[in-house]
Amino acid sequence: MSTQLEWTDLDRKAVDTVRVLAMDAVQKVGNGHPGTAMSLAPAAYLLYNKVMKHNPADPHWIARDRFVLSCGHSSLTQYIQLYLTGFGLELADIEALRTWGSKTPGHPEFRHTAGVEVTTGPLGQGVGNAVGMAMAARRRHGLLEPDVPIGEGLFDHHVYAIASDGDMQEGVTSEASSIAGTQQLGNLTVIWDDNHISIEDNTSVAFNEDVLRRYEGYGWHVQLVDWTHGGENYEEDVQGLYDALEAAKQAQDKPSLIALRTIIAWPAPDKQNTGASHGSALGVDEVAATKKVLGFDPDKTFAVAPEVIAHTRETRTRGEKLQAEWDERYDAWRATHAEGAALIDRLQARGLPDGWDDGLPTYEPDEKGVATRVASGAFLTAAAPKLPELWGGSADLAGSNNTTPKGEPSFLPPEHASKMFSGDWYGRVLHFGIREHGMGAILNGIALHSPTRPYGGTFLVFSDYMRPSVRLAALMQIPVTYVWTHDSIGLGEDGPTHQPVEHLAALRAIPGLDVIRPADANETIAVWKKVLESTTHPAALALSRQNLPVFPRGTDGYAPAEDAAKGGYVLLDTDRDPDVVLIGTGSEVQLAVAAREQLAAEGIQARVVSMPCREWFDGQTEAYRDSVVPPHVRARVSVEAGIAQGWRDVVGDAGRTVSLEHYGASAAYQTLYDQFGITADAVVSAAKESIAAAGHTGGVGVFAKPVDTVLPQTDH
Repeated sequence: MSTQLEWTDLDRKAVDTVRVLAMDAVQKVGNGHPGTAMSLAPAAYLLYNKVMKHNPADPHWIARDRFVLSCGHSSLTQYIQLYLTGFGLELADIEALRTWGSKTPGHPEFRHTAGVEVTTGPLGQGVGNAVGMAMAARRRHGLLEPDVPIGEGLFDHHVYAIASDGDMQEGVTSEASSIAGTQQLGNLTVIWDDNHISIEDNTSVAFNEDVLRRYEGYGWHVQLVDWTHGGENYEEDVQGLYDALEAAKQAQDKPSLIALRTIIAWPAPDKQNTGASHGSALGVDEVAATKKVLGFDPDKTFAVAPEVIAHTRETRTRGEKLQAEWDERYDAWRATHAEGAALIDRLQARGLPDGWDDGLPTYEPDEKGVATRVASGAFLTAAAPKLPELWGGSADLAGSNNTTPKGEPSFLPPEHASKMFSGDWYGRVLHFGIREHGMGAILNGIALHSPTRPYGGTFLVFSDYMRPSVRLAALMQIPVTYVWTHDSIGLGEDGPTHQPVEHLAALRAIPGLDVIRPADANETIAVWKKVLESTTHPAALALSRQNLPVFPRGTDGYAPAEDAAKGGYVLLDTDRDPDVVLIGTGSEVQLAVAAREQLAAEGIQARVVSMPCREWFDGQTEAYRDSVVPPHVRARVSVEAGIAQGWRDVVGDAGRTVSLEHYGASAAYQTLYDQFGITADAVVSAAKESIAAAGHTGGVGVFAKPVDTVLPQTDH
């Protein structure tokens, strides 16, 4: 039985006001996407004013429903609702669409505009983010209210997303949606704006599949709301959409997809149902004609009747009352759940518990060594019991990535447990399947939803699949951790398709991403600690498949592993001013150490610097950086089993790089290093060349002062 929706003439006028504002805003700036905002006006208005549990006066209310506009190009769909309902935007902000310094940029941006939950730009990412948010909500339920049925908890809420035809075509959407079906995320509803129009006009030229049957195959609850009535006439059946949304809430064992068949740019007389209305201003004449159809004065722009804004701002009043009532229940819960209250306070503050790092693994010197991926797995096993917020998994490579803390249950419906992985609804080990692209978007959604700390693993070479999500994590400054193993030609026999060569340099080019390649097991523990202490950056751990020697620490001239948290440090120093500085990362630090011994036998004093993270090192003071790589010592060598790009600013004009400027091959890793010249002998030769060059090459060897490329935090 459907519930009758209260939908008055004033609601209808508010919806038409949305259409007018969308046309006017795009017309004023001269570019943008008016059509989708016009046809989606009733749906967005329904969500913000009649369906979602939220409080515009407090965009960060912990129990709020989440909204993701996956089709971020239609940013006006969200901005106008944020204005009408009182999230902080005003009419002047709508007028300033897509202009410098405005709160209404071309796509919604997290932390920039109050009420925007996620930065959605590349299509499909938002659907993946919404899946991650829905997963995070269930994990939080398990942390705080495990004995309360799902859906009945104090913190439970729903996640809504609006997606376009473009979102449905992107592969990341398919990957994330498949995972959502497996996870039975009944707290997730996606409205698909099925208007058959994209930039190249009718989508029939490229997109003809039966999307609803596809989603049924994923395990979703699917519904169709056809406002075109099979093409016979167009009627915006808002009651029908409301009924579908209510039915979606009842489908608690499945995520829901509602296909909403619309006509883009409705009711523009000449531009409706055209590709031109998707991404261009309608034009002065068409805007005027559409205003006449809607009963608005064509000579007025940005017209909002006082009774309309008064009516829509009642949503804020209702939200404040709703949150006040919830606060009473929350206070009662805190009074009887001291442990849960302490946990939520700590998570909200993004603090780590006292003593969390007691008992972390330490490794004795060992020439045979330990793979850094193994040390990473040992860290997770030791840290997990003390950090319930730390959870994650792998894209079907758990055994290779070492991403499964020992003894921890998987996060999945119990019916999907396997002999290898037992689990329950609230577990902490994630299984993404072979879906790296979807994993990246889901990790972002988890980090955005709540202050848990997600991580995800695959081989470093497959970070290519994740790059759009990684870039967005850096742009949003969210603490996602990537565990990327098999970090070089050192993985050996799998060959060049699996051996990353250009990846470290390419990833270091992403502003705000910390790329970390530890040299041994103890460095791995130290950098993991540093990663978890940071809450404003994503971090990528590039870890070895092969064993690496475990260096002595605090003896025989070796510096403590904790210095790795500085990004670069003097691992082994000289008795006097060094003749040359050898700088290595990851598995190649051992080559620098061996080269130092060979050079010493010839009377050449070499300092060895381990530089696991260029970004961390760049963030140190100039004085510290100069103490590690002295400007006056112009003889320098970098050694890394990847392309040399990016190392010139470290080694300077007289410096040399030992690198790999081509793809790998299939053979034992020792053979590959020898055949490709990534050896201690090569470092020795490079050191001698650099010393000679420093004696006659002009210029100076000052380490370049870094440019701060990270956007500042905002209050939003």
